Amino acid sequence: MKILLIQIEKTNDLYLLEGIKNYNERLKNYISLATETIVMPKSVRQKPMDEQKIAEAKEILNFIEPSDFVVCLDERGKQVSSTAFAEFLNKRMVSGCKRLVFIIGGPFGIDKTVIEKSQYTLSLSAMTFSHQMVRLFFSEQLYRAFTILKNEKYHHE
Repeated sequence: MKILLIQIEKTNDLYLLEGIKNYNERLKNYISLATETIVMPKSVRQKPMDEQKIAEAKEILNFIEPSDFVVCLDERGKQVSSTAFAEFLNKRMVSGCKRLVFIIGGPFGIDKTVIEKSQYTLSLSAMTFSHQMVRLFFSEQLYRAFTILKNEKYHHE
């Protein structure tokens, strides 16, 4: 199984970039992970929030294939424990899923058209985080999930 992370805009903060790079390097031992970063034109950023989200959605949907299992990361999604997230990943792998796609929206979240096309909506917390910070949290949780599946000592219960 391959994992694709689709995200809107670049990560600007160096400390976040370093953390994401750290976990993505560790993940190479477990899974093939690719990241697609969609950079929106400045003209889109000057439009109202809803129009920005619609423009982002059109770009996101260009990367999704019919056979993908799509997961939107959204604060209104289902909250699960790290162990349950590991089990979720394991079920996708065992089911023969070829590509698991995770989507992190832009500063205003993910448009409903993308959420409606996804098979699952996941929340990392009931709290709201910046879309750039979510990238680091997601990378760490993805790494943690694979260490759980391999019974490694990173996760403590």
